Amino acid sequence: MSDKIYNVLFLCTGNSARSIIAEAILNRLGQGRFKAYSAGSQPKGEVHPYTLQLLKGMNYDTSFARSKNWDEFAVAGAPQLDFVFTVCDNAAAEACPVWPGQPMTAHWGVPDPAAAEGTDSEKHFAFAEAYRMLNHRISIFVSLPMASLDKLSLQKRLQEIGTTTDAANPEVA
Repeated sequence: MSDKIYNVLFLCTGNSARSIIAEAILNRLGQGRFKAYSAGSQPKGEVHPYTLQLLKGMNYDTSFARSKNWDEFAVAGAPQLDFVFTVCDNAAAEACPVWPGQPMTAHWGVPDPAAAEGTDSEKHFAFAEAYRMLNHRISIFVSLPMASLDKLSLQKRLQEIGTTTDAANPEVA
């Protein structure tokens, strides 16, 4: 088994909810095989309070959480990225920086919980739903046999993961 630690960047526009949630999930589920980061093309400058509340309620350490620009990962000395996943449609359509090392990329779009309207309960549900979707996709991702998949097969699997919607989808799991 390889000792390689895969660096993964989750991108979103504001880097205040989905990408932060994904970073937390992968750093927990990756069990040292993956190191997750998150960033935004137009970071809000702060993490959404419902994001922090959700993660803390699930016993995540949130000390890592800060809203930052994706430019931090395109400069000398930044971690060499193996994977870059966009988790919002806006970031997927934007021109991304050139990532050193040409990481594999895929779009794993998730509805923006920060844009949810309605009661506090409905807004909290939107964050919980984003967490559920990301947790499912990341669970599939960490179970992939990285060492035995060729680049083309791995890219196909990464794209398929982005289309999963629930835990009952046997085609990707």
